[in-house]
Amino acid sequence: MTLSEELQWRGFVQQTTLRDIKELDTMGQITFYKGFDASADSQTIGNLAAMMADLVFIRHGHKAYILAGGSTSLVGDPGGKGGERTLQAEDTIARNVECAQAQIKKIYGDRDYTMVNNLDWTKEVTVIDFLRNIGKNVSVGDLIKKDFIASRLGEGTDGISFAEFSYTLLQGFDYLHLFDNHGVRLQLGGSDQWGNCLSGVELIRRMRGEEVDVLTLPLVINKATGRKFGKSEEGAVWLDESKTSVYRFYQFWINIDDEGVEGYMKVYTELDKETIDDVMEAHNEARSNRLAQKHLAYEVTKVVHGEDRAKSVQNLSEVLFGGGEYASLTAQDFMELRTELKVITRAEGDDLVQTLVDAGLASSKGEARRFLSGNAVYINGDQISLEKSTLDADDFIYGYCVLRRGKNSTALVELS
Repeated sequence: MTLSEELQWRGFVQQTTLRDIKELDTMGQITFYKGFDASADSQTIGNLAAMMADLVFIRHGHKAYILAGGSTSLVGDPGGKGGERTLQAEDTIARNVECAQAQIKKIYGDRDYTMVNNLDWTKEVTVIDFLRNIGKNVSVGDLIKKDFIASRLGEGTDGISFAEFSYTLLQGFDYLHLFDNHGVRLQLGGSDQWGNCLSGVELIRRMRGEEVDVLTLPLVINKATGRKFGKSEEGAVWLDESKTSVYRFYQFWINIDDEGVEGYMKVYTELDKETIDDVMEAHNEARSNRLAQKHLAYEVTKVVHGEDRAKSVQNLSEVLFGGGEYASLTAQDFMELRTELKVITRAEGDDLVQTLVDAGLASSKGEARRFLSGNAVYINGDQISLEKSTLDADDFIYGYCVLRRGKNSTALVELS
């Protein structure tokens, strides 16, 4: 499969300045760049989609420059926003850049790419130099025609500051700098960045007399909510496990609906077409088994958090929801559970009725007794016998046991 074929098959083509996307296959080694925003201390799965597009180019032998928006994030991108962004402190942006670079390094692994930060070439530029060298080559008339600026102007809007109005010049300056110093001739970006990306194309044409190109990627939409996978969206799924735990990250993908699962596999994994076709064929034969979702969840979690963590939460999910053996859980699995379930500490011989109440699985001792007599309580997946009244040493695995009432009310008991 050629580069253009893979990009189209995976759904990574929205708009482009190329006359034909197939031109990518005959351009030799392409030097491209893709920027990332540093407005938060973690990237999201929306950003991850763009990273996976980068990896397609890199796999096909092309040279990548990954640009941190160290300076542009200090101004704020007006695209997609109805009002001004809140400015963040310089040290906050610097910290966000460091966090994003660490995540990118983990995801890209030992692949060949170069990390750059636009703060390095903008921080010493004077206002006069910027206006003379960049501003003089940009038409205000062209700027106000850009959708993301036009939407902020006119009656019924809050307007736009000069800072955000000028943001697109900074992005154009980035492309010019990378063209001059590194031979970059293609920019990748989200479809909401089309106008900003064209600023660089226009600037290089006017100042250097050269033609360069842009390829934008469709924004990945959560089909369940209709919203994009972004930082500012409610329920954002983060790549930082302190913001979205590895377990919850895995469960997000497990719970993807059938309508979206094949498309997400193409975007968020490096599985080839033959493998995905085989998975979907098996999935469609017995959809209740959610085979495609399981493949998706494992592969994406492996990309972001590594193979060991992916195997751990995969096993944990199979045990908790798929009838797997609790005896197969490892100490690491129980550490994952500690971040997700209510944890209470108990000693060998402690009363089971009181434990149910303290774990929040029953509102009173009377209700706890009714649950026990109704065979509604489980320890490590096994239904508790009517005769059992206390916690015993053999109830615990690595010092823990999973106490469940009914189908979904669960707590983790730690042996003191």
